[in-house]
Amino acid sequence: MADCITKVELSVSCSDLLDKDVGSKSDPLCVLLQSSGGDSWTELGRTERLKNTSSPSFSQRLRLDYHFETVQNLKLGIYDIDNSSADLGDDDYLGGVELTLGQIVSSKSLTRPLQLKKGKPAGKGTITVTAEEIKDNRAIELEMEAKKLDKKDMFGKSDPFLEFFKQGDDGKWQLVHRTEVVKNNLSPSWKKFSVPLQTFCGSDLDRPLKVDCSDHDSDGSHDLIGSFTTKVSELQKAAGSAVEFDCVHPEKQKKKKGYKNSGVVAVKGCKLVTQHTFLDYVMGGCQINFTVGIDFTGSNGDPRSPNSLHYMSADGLNQYLSALWSVGQVVQDYDTDKLFPAFGFGAKLPPDYQAAHHEFALNFNPTNPYCQGIQGVVEAYRMVLPQLRLSGPTNFSPIINHVASIAATAAQTNSASQYYVLLILTDGEITDFDQTRDAIVRAARLPLSIIIVGVGPADFKAMELLDGDDGMLRSTVGEAIARDIVQFVPFRQFKDAPSSSLAQSVLAEVPNQLVSYFKMRGLEPSKPPKPQATPKS
Repeated sequence: MADCITKVELSVSCSDLLDKDVGSKSDPLCVLLQSSGGDSWTELGRTERLKNTSSPSFSQRLRLDYHFETVQNLKLGIYDIDNSSADLGDDDYLGGVELTLGQIVSSKSLTRPLQLKKGKPAGKGTITVTAEEIKDNRAIELEMEAKKLDKKDMFGKSDPFLEFFKQGDDGKWQLVHRTEVVKNNLSPSWKKFSVPLQTFCGSDLDRPLKVDCSDHDSDGSHDLIGSFTTKVSELQKAAGSAVEFDCVHPEKQKKKKGYKNSGVVAVKGCKLVTQHTFLDYVMGGCQINFTVGIDFTGSNGDPRSPNSLHYMSADGLNQYLSALWSVGQVVQDYDTDKLFPAFGFGAKLPPDYQAAHHEFALNFNPTNPYCQGIQGVVEAYRMVLPQLRLSGPTNFSPIINHVASIAATAAQTNSASQYYVLLILTDGEITDFDQTRDAIVRAARLPLSIIIVGVGPADFKAMELLDGDDGMLRSTVGEAIARDIVQFVPFRQFKDAPSSSLAQSVLAEVPNQLVSYFKMRGLEPSKPPKPQATPKS
């Protein structure tokens, strides 16, 4: 997600706008602004002006970049335009609305009352905003083989691989895919592969493509066996039977009379498939359910001592709460009921303070551990903190298994309707590393992502191992993780950065993790219900 910016198009319609013109209806236009921090707003675009209507449907769409991992605050303002100047200062304001892009895409279509200012409605006026992702979500899936390739190696057969190039606008060839090497084989079959159509040919089925077949040498001096040019529309003819291309070496063609080819490359199969995106699932109604787990083990230090990681500063904050706010504010837009189950682990509880609990409801209500919004989680945390006795050991697996069991129930519906994100806030001193490893490998087969934020000065080696970015995480019996689901970041890296940067870092991988799960299960996005009584744009 981080390297591929998604563009979203908003269409806007209104009803019952205020009439500011004497003897006729208003001439409305809609302007889109994005918050650039504090009280400053940047204009991103505006629609056309429509004449004499109080229920406009604007045809000019408003485009903007979409980032899941940030809160994108937007303002839509409706103005009655009675002159030709671009400055809106001299035009009547008919009302506006403030929304986040997350709210719009998670609802797909959203109707809100217009306000002249906070708390002051603009008559009965309403605005409806509908979001659509702009993309070509097709991929090309190819299966290739070759026959009778030239032998390039002195002591064995060639080790062939293919490289595909598209022609850029400047006429130069750009590499778009390289297959694996098939060792010692003059009639190889390569594994089926898929490439986004946008990448492969700029979504143009007639754009020139070049395919090189080369012999792999371990010293990097690969020898060209031969090439051919084609285009996707030609490759597609392989739908019924294989399409063959002469693999031609330009030097040999020049030198040898009667030279035909250096072998034949065949397209065994070619089809265009739809690759679904994160927004396809969200706009299809997929809910992202957010659960919080907070570490109350003794290694955090006594909360009454200023050295403790749980110590509350004068402004009522600490690293645990700062991390919770930063991540929670982004995720809550994607969860309709805004009810977040929140748990603590590693503390002894009143009244008896006997054994340490490894998964207790933060609000002390085990049958209903839900808190109302991120604010509710923060309030529950502040209320229970003075009543807990920090203890140990630091066990992660109970809370992971708890959320995994809920995710497992959701997975049985066989629909792309629920995905779970577990945020664990910890000082990193983990005791049950092996059980946690096993719990994560099991959880990778479920609709679940785990975000671990490390609070405090520890070295977090164990957390980095769980993240598995440097290598494959395996269970205690050697089972490899089916997909990457853990993202770890130390809070200290973000201590002096804006609060939004922590969320950007930890949430950047969630969209791909969600897509990878539903793709692994072969689940398509649900078809969203048709918005009710929305004026057509």
